[in-house]
Amino acid sequence: MDPGRARRADMKIGIIGAGNIGGNLTRRLTALGHDVSVANSRGPQTLTELAEETGATPVRAEDAARGAEIVVVTVPLKAVPDLPSGLFDEAAEGVAVIDTGNYYPRQRDGRIVGIEDEGVTESRWTERQIGHPVIKAFNGTYAQDILDRHRPAGDPDRLALPVAGDDEAAKRKVRALIEELGFDTVDAGGIDDSWRQQPDTPVYGLRAGTEAVTKALAEASPERKPEFRG
Repeated sequence: MDPGRARRADMKIGIIGAGNIGGNLTRRLTALGHDVSVANSRGPQTLTELAEETGATPVRAEDAARGAEIVVVTVPLKAVPDLPSGLFDEAAEGVAVIDTGNYYPRQRDGRIVGIEDEGVTESRWTERQIGHPVIKAFNGTYAQDILDRHRPAGDPDRLALPVAGDDEAAKRKVRALIEELGFDTVDAGGIDDSWRQQPDTPVYGLRAGTEAVTKALAEASPERKPEFRG
Protein backbone atom coordinates (compact mmCIF):
# COMPACT_ATOMS: atom_id res chain seq x y z
CA MET A 1 0.00 0.00 0.00
CA ASP A 2 1.13 3.52 -0.69
CA PRO A 3 2.33 4.84 2.70
CA GLY A 4 0.37 8.03 2.06
CA ARG A 5 -2.82 5.97 2.03
CA ALA A 6 -2.03 4.31 5.34
CA ARG A 7 -1.83 7.48 7.37
CA ARG A 8 -4.67 9.66 8.58
CA ALA A 9 -6.30 11.77 5.88
CA ASP A 10 -5.06 15.32 6.35
CA MET A 11 -7.90 17.34 4.86
CA LYS A 12 -11.24 16.90 3.21
CA ILE A 13 -10.95 18.28 -0.32
CA GLY A 14 -13.63 18.61 -2.99
CA ILE A 15 -12.78 18.69 -6.69
CA ILE A 16 -15.39 19.86 -9.19
CA GLY A 17 -14.27 18.87 -12.65
CA ALA A 18 -12.50 15.63 -13.51
CA GLY A 19 -10.66 16.66 -16.64
CA ASN A 20 -6.88 16.75 -16.94
CA ILE A 21 -6.19 19.12 -14.02
CA GLY A 22 -8.98 17.78 -11.80
CA GLY A 23 -8.11 14.17 -12.48
CA ASN A 24 -4.41 14.59 -11.78
CA LEU A 25 -5.05 16.62 -8.62
CA THR A 26 -7.32 13.79 -7.49
CA ARG A 27 -4.48 11.31 -8.09
CA ARG A 28 -1.84 13.30 -6.22
CA LEU A 29 -4.00 14.49 -3.33
CA THR A 30 -5.32 11.02 -2.54
CA ALA A 31 -1.77 9.66 -2.70
CA LEU A 32 -0.80 12.28 -0.10
CA GLY A 33 -3.51 10.97 2.20
CA HIS A 34 -6.22 13.58 1.74
CA ASP A 35 -9.91 12.65 1.74
CA VAL A 36 -10.98 13.66 -1.78
CA SER A 37 -14.50 13.88 -3.20
CA VAL A 38 -14.64 14.39 -6.96
CA ALA A 39 -17.51 15.45 -9.21
CA ASN A 40 -18.10 16.20 -12.87
CA SER A 41 -20.99 17.37 -15.03
CA ARG A 42 -22.00 13.84 -16.07
CA GLY A 43 -22.58 12.30 -12.65
CA PRO A 44 -20.69 10.08 -10.20
CA GLN A 45 -21.42 6.91 -12.16
CA THR A 46 -18.98 8.14 -14.82
CA LEU A 47 -16.15 8.46 -12.29
CA THR A 48 -15.95 4.82 -11.23
CA GLU A 49 -12.58 4.22 -12.90
CA LEU A 50 -10.95 7.27 -11.32
CA ALA A 51 -12.43 6.36 -7.93
CA GLU A 52 -11.12 2.79 -8.15
CA GLU A 53 -7.68 4.04 -9.18
CA THR A 54 -7.35 6.66 -6.45
CA GLY A 55 -9.71 5.87 -3.59
CA ALA A 56 -11.49 9.20 -4.09
CA THR A 57 -15.25 9.36 -3.51
CA PRO A 58 -17.32 10.15 -6.62
CA VAL A 59 -20.17 12.54 -5.80
CA ARG A 60 -22.66 14.86 -7.45
CA ALA A 61 -21.40 18.41 -8.01
CA GLU A 62 -23.80 19.77 -5.39
CA ASP A 63 -22.22 17.48 -2.77
CA ALA A 64 -18.55 18.01 -3.64
CA ALA A 65 -17.99 20.84 -1.15
CA ARG A 66 -19.78 19.24 1.79
CA GLY A 67 -17.44 19.40 4.80
CA ALA A 68 -14.50 20.38 2.58
CA GLU A 69 -11.69 22.63 3.78
CA ILE A 70 -10.51 23.20 0.20
CA VAL A 71 -12.61 23.02 -2.97
CA VAL A 72 -11.06 23.06 -6.45
CA VAL A 73 -13.29 24.43 -9.22
CA THR A 74 -11.74 23.23 -12.48
CA VAL A 75 -14.43 23.48 -15.15
CA PRO A 76 -14.58 25.42 -18.45
CA LEU A 77 -15.31 29.08 -17.75
CA LYS A 78 -18.54 28.95 -19.75
CA ALA A 79 -19.79 26.21 -17.37
CA VAL A 80 -19.22 28.20 -14.16
CA PRO A 81 -22.71 29.84 -14.16
CA ASP A 82 -24.24 26.35 -14.34
CA LEU A 83 -22.66 25.18 -11.08
CA PRO A 84 -25.26 24.40 -8.37
CA SER A 85 -26.42 27.34 -6.27
CA GLY A 86 -25.50 27.20 -2.59
CA LEU A 87 -22.50 25.07 -3.54
CA PHE A 88 -20.48 26.06 -0.46
CA ASP A 89 -23.30 26.21 2.09
CA GLU A 90 -22.19 22.98 3.77
CA ALA A 91 -18.44 23.42 3.33
CA ALA A 92 -16.16 23.70 6.34
CA GLU A 93 -15.87 27.12 7.93
CA GLY A 94 -13.23 29.19 6.15
CA VAL A 95 -13.24 26.94 3.07
CA ALA A 96 -10.65 27.95 0.46
CA VAL A 97 -11.91 27.76 -3.12
CA ILE A 98 -9.30 27.31 -5.85
CA ASP A 99 -10.19 28.57 -9.32
CA THR A 100 -8.09 27.00 -12.09
CA GLY A 101 -10.14 28.56 -14.90
CA ASN A 102 -9.11 30.42 -18.04
CA TYR A 103 -11.10 32.44 -20.57
CA TYR A 104 -10.79 31.16 -24.14
CA PRO A 105 -13.47 33.16 -26.00
CA ARG A 106 -12.65 31.96 -29.51
CA GLN A 107 -11.67 28.38 -28.78
CA ARG A 108 -14.32 27.39 -26.23
CA ASP A 109 -16.18 29.87 -24.03
CA GLY A 110 -17.75 32.40 -26.38
CA ARG A 111 -17.93 36.06 -25.44
CA ILE A 112 -18.43 36.73 -21.72
CA VAL A 113 -19.75 40.25 -21.26
CA GLY A 114 -18.52 40.78 -17.68
CA ILE A 115 -14.95 40.02 -18.66
CA GLU A 116 -14.96 41.84 -22.00
CA ASP A 117 -17.01 44.95 -21.25
CA GLU A 118 -16.38 45.49 -17.55
CA GLY A 119 -12.71 44.60 -17.69
CA VAL A 120 -12.83 42.36 -14.64
CA THR A 121 -10.32 39.56 -14.27
CA GLU A 122 -11.45 36.06 -15.14
CA SER A 123 -11.34 34.98 -11.49
CA ARG A 124 -13.25 38.06 -10.28
CA TRP A 125 -15.98 37.13 -12.75
CA THR A 126 -15.94 33.56 -11.42
CA GLU A 127 -16.28 34.84 -7.85
CA ARG A 128 -19.41 36.74 -8.83
CA GLN A 129 -20.95 33.66 -10.43
CA ILE A 130 -20.34 31.28 -7.51
CA GLY A 131 -20.83 33.80 -4.70
CA HIS A 132 -17.58 32.98 -2.94
CA PRO A 133 -14.03 34.38 -2.95
CA VAL A 134 -11.52 32.32 -4.90
CA ILE A 135 -7.79 31.75 -4.99
CA LYS A 136 -6.46 31.56 -8.55
CA ALA A 137 -3.93 28.75 -8.97
CA PHE A 138 -2.98 25.95 -11.39
CA ASN A 139 -4.52 27.87 -14.32
CA GLY A 140 -1.23 27.99 -16.22
CA THR A 141 0.07 24.63 -15.07
CA TYR A 142 0.46 21.68 -17.42
CA ALA A 143 -1.70 18.86 -16.07
CA GLN A 144 1.00 16.24 -16.58
CA ASP A 145 3.44 18.30 -14.50
CA ILE A 146 1.21 17.74 -11.46
CA LEU A 147 2.06 14.06 -11.78
CA ASP A 148 5.62 14.23 -13.10
CA ARG A 149 7.35 17.49 -12.19
CA HIS A 150 6.88 17.71 -8.42
CA ARG A 151 10.14 17.94 -6.47
CA PRO A 152 11.12 18.15 -2.78
CA ALA A 153 11.68 21.57 -1.21
CA GLY A 154 15.10 22.95 -2.06
CA ASP A 155 15.52 20.91 -5.24
CA PRO A 156 17.04 23.18 -7.94
CA ASP A 157 14.52 21.85 -10.48
CA ARG A 158 11.46 22.57 -8.32
CA LEU A 159 8.89 24.63 -10.24
CA ALA A 160 7.02 27.61 -8.81
CA LEU A 161 3.33 28.42 -9.36
CA PRO A 162 1.72 31.88 -9.06
CA VAL A 163 -1.14 32.17 -6.57
CA ALA A 164 -3.53 35.15 -6.45
CA GLY A 165 -6.37 35.93 -4.05
CA ASP A 166 -7.80 38.46 -1.62
CA ASP A 167 -8.38 36.19 1.40
CA GLU A 168 -4.96 35.90 3.01
CA ALA A 169 -5.91 32.95 5.24
CA ALA A 170 -7.29 31.01 2.28
CA LYS A 171 -4.23 31.91 0.21
CA ARG A 172 -1.92 30.56 2.92
CA LYS A 173 -3.89 27.32 3.01
CA VAL A 174 -3.70 26.93 -0.76
CA ARG A 175 -0.01 27.78 -0.91
CA ALA A 176 0.72 25.20 1.79
CA LEU A 177 -1.18 22.57 -0.20
CA ILE A 178 0.71 23.40 -3.40
CA GLU A 179 3.99 23.18 -1.53
CA GLU A 180 2.93 19.79 -0.16
CA LEU A 181 2.26 18.74 -3.77
CA GLY A 182 5.91 19.50 -4.55
CA PHE A 183 5.93 23.02 -6.00
CA ASP A 184 7.05 26.41 -4.71
CA THR A 185 4.60 29.31 -4.81
CA VAL A 186 4.78 33.01 -5.62
CA ASP A 187 2.22 35.45 -4.22
CA ALA A 188 0.75 37.09 -7.33
CA GLY A 189 -1.35 39.63 -5.41
CA GLY A 190 -5.11 39.98 -5.15
CA ILE A 191 -7.79 38.78 -7.57
CA ASP A 192 -7.78 42.15 -9.32
CA ASP A 193 -4.08 41.51 -10.01
CA SER A 194 -4.68 38.01 -11.36
CA TRP A 195 -4.62 39.23 -14.98
CA ARG A 196 -0.87 38.78 -14.56
CA GLN A 197 -1.33 35.01 -14.80
CA GLN A 198 -4.15 34.81 -17.35
CA PRO A 199 -3.57 33.16 -20.77
CA ASP A 200 -0.97 34.76 -23.04
CA THR A 201 0.96 36.37 -20.17
CA PRO A 202 4.67 35.61 -19.65
CA VAL A 203 4.01 33.38 -16.63
CA TYR A 204 1.25 31.33 -18.30
CA GLY A 205 2.66 27.85 -18.93
CA LEU A 206 6.09 28.91 -17.63
CA ARG A 207 8.08 26.01 -16.18
CA ALA A 208 10.52 27.82 -13.91
CA GLY A 209 11.51 28.55 -10.34
CA THR A 210 10.52 31.33 -7.97
CA GLU A 211 12.80 34.02 -9.37
CA ALA A 212 11.73 33.58 -13.00
CA VAL A 213 8.04 33.35 -12.07
CA THR A 214 8.29 36.57 -10.04
CA LYS A 215 9.97 38.31 -13.00
CA ALA A 216 7.35 37.03 -15.45
CA LEU A 217 4.50 38.32 -13.29
CA ALA A 218 6.13 41.77 -13.19
CA GLU A 219 6.48 41.83 -16.99
CA ALA A 220 2.80 41.10 -17.72
CA SER A 221 0.63 43.61 -19.60
CA PRO A 222 -3.06 44.15 -18.75
CA GLU A 223 -3.88 44.58 -22.44
CA ARG A 224 -5.91 41.65 -23.75
CA LYS A 225 -4.76 40.74 -27.27
CA PRO A 226 -7.36 40.46 -30.06
CA GLU A 227 -7.00 36.67 -30.26
CA PHE A 228 -8.10 36.49 -26.62
CA ARG A 229 -11.19 38.65 -27.11
CA GLY A 230 -14.60 37.42 -28.09
